[in-house]
Amino acid sequence: MVPARGSLAEWNPGLDDTVTLRTAYDAMPGDDSAAIPWYIRLLENPASPVALPGAIDLLGHDCIHILLGRGTLPPDEAFVIGVTMGASGELGAWQEKLFTLGARYLYRGGFRFSRTDLEVFRTAVDFARETGIRPLHTLPWRDLMNRRLGRLRAAAGIDTRALTAAYERERARWPASAASRRLPRGPSPRPARDQDASVGYNR
Repeated sequence: MVPARGSLAEWNPGLDDTVTLRTAYDAMPGDDSAAIPWYIRLLENPASPVALPGAIDLLGHDCIHILLGRGTLPPDEAFVIGVTMGASGELGAWQEKLFTLGARYLYRGGFRFSRTDLEVFRTAVDFARETGIRPLHTLPWRDLMNRRLGRLRAAAGIDTRALTAAYERERARWPASAASRRLPRGPSPRPARDQDASVGYNR
């Protein structure tokens, strides 16, 4: 999770199905992993002994931002983390509660979640579970950089119609939110012929 600041706050990938993950990733400004504070690493980094379900490295986390078409404002972070945890298939009620307490009271500065951010997080957890998104934290992201985003979303179980419907609900609930106002309204048309048909889930 990277706090929004500078040009990163303005970054918004949208839901273009036609570009590759590498193209979208290369257009994303940001910091390296050294900028991530200890309390984020404690709960969200897979190397932590107390990592929560869906824990993922920074590259994978950024790629999920792109797949979901979310920027890096706090509600965007909340949605991305919620989907990642909810899709893990391993998130229990106590773990969800632990994360919400950590994000609200342990995290600092731009990393801290507001009550609204936590509501977005919970809706994202439910969305991932209800729509059957596959465990995103298990994907071999470095091997998928040359795949088109439309194919990646489909293989990961991300239904863009359901996703944009969820964004419509978020926009209606929090119309004054800067993150809500710029949410994608729909994906770009997918090319008629696309060879990137497989992501390679083996689990």
